[in-house]
Amino acid sequence: MRVDPEVLDAIRRWARDDLRSVNAQVEFLLRRALMSEGRLPKGTGKPSGNQTAGAEDKHS
Repeated sequence: MRVDPEVLDAIRRWARDDLRSVNAQVEFLLRRALMSEGRLPKGTGKPSGNQTAGAEDKHS
């Protein structure tokens, strides 16, 4: 996935603040956006508070 460097840096900071990996933070944000738009399939769960999901991912 290609992401503007400034956006990625902001996501990294937010992930660090929430004690998440960048990958977990992106998934959290995507799920939240999908839920708010009514596009998340039923039974897939909802984003939870401060869920840690391992080390920060490396990006190419």
